Amino acid sequence: MSQSRPTLSSSSRECPVVDGVRQIQRIAVRNAEVGGIPINRALPTRERRTVGAWCFLDHAGPTVFNGTSPGMDVGPHPHIGLQTFTWMIEGEVLHRDSLGSEQVIRPGQVNLMTAGRGIAHTEQSVGEQRRLHAAQLWIALPAEHADMAPRFDHYPDLPQWQNNGVNHRLLVGEFGAYRSPVFAFSPLIAIDMEWQEAARIELPLRDDYEIGFLPLIGAFELNGETFSPDEFAYLGMKNNSIGLNARKGSRGLLIGGVPLNEEILIWWNFVGHTKAEITQAQHDWEQEAPRFPAVDGYSGERMTAPRLPWSDV
Repeated sequence: MSQSRPTLSSSSRECPVVDGVRQIQRIAVRNAEVGGIPINRALPTRERRTVGAWCFLDHAGPTVFNGTSPGMDVGPHPHIGLQTFTWMIEGEVLHRDSLGSEQVIRPGQVNLMTAGRGIAHTEQSVGEQRRLHAAQLWIALPAEHADMAPRFDHYPDLPQWQNNGVNHRLLVGEFGAYRSPVFAFSPLIAIDMEWQEAARIELPLRDDYEIGFLPLIGAFELNGETFSPDEFAYLGMKNNSIGLNARKGSRGLLIGGVPLNEEILIWWNFVGHTKAEITQAQHDWEQEAPRFPAVDGYSGERMTAPRLPWSDV
């Protein structure tokens, strides 16, 4: 008699073991559009809100723009309480923000914007490439750092190595002898992996990290199960390693981290620890308060915040 597959609640961080095999929570990504670019949203979802301090994951593209499309164009919008983490795979995007930062991000690079108490920014496709492929993630700031001064950092060089025909890039955190220069306020890891040939690899992991994996290109086999780019695999905690099997040309993104163990609220472009924080940030954006200065160099309109979903604050 077959055994029914155990279910995993959105608050549980440990996937059950059945017949000696740790189960994987399979989460369907949501399709949406941001700045004229189709995206697959893996976090947050009803099934899983966070993985460590990672609280948002959009997979943008791969997209080829037609002759009349300007590409990505995301107008001025605000953030608080988070770090935006952009990993560029194909194409070029110009970042501008209310600190006066102006930086083109190119393939193999990371842009990290720490919103802290408040920042506004824009994103626009630039250059002659007619393709765009990227991942944008948010990292929730711990409460003790949520009100820090905003800052922007650009990382053009990241550790990389080959293992069994698979190219690895360490985007943030530590892995073996490798250490990413990208700074974070919580213990985190993110690794981009690109299969140069068909292969199976085994990645050692910290068992106090929650782990998630998103296929970017191609299908992957994890613990005997196949996952495609329209699915996010949550492996929970207490994993000493993960085995990944894929064909040549496949690409995937592994993320993980120590659970934040703080209540995290996400509304629109804001991350906060209370409704009052988010309500105040939205009011300040709508009133064009000094907390969110203008983004110089962008000629389009500011984004309009949607109506708050609560009225008790």
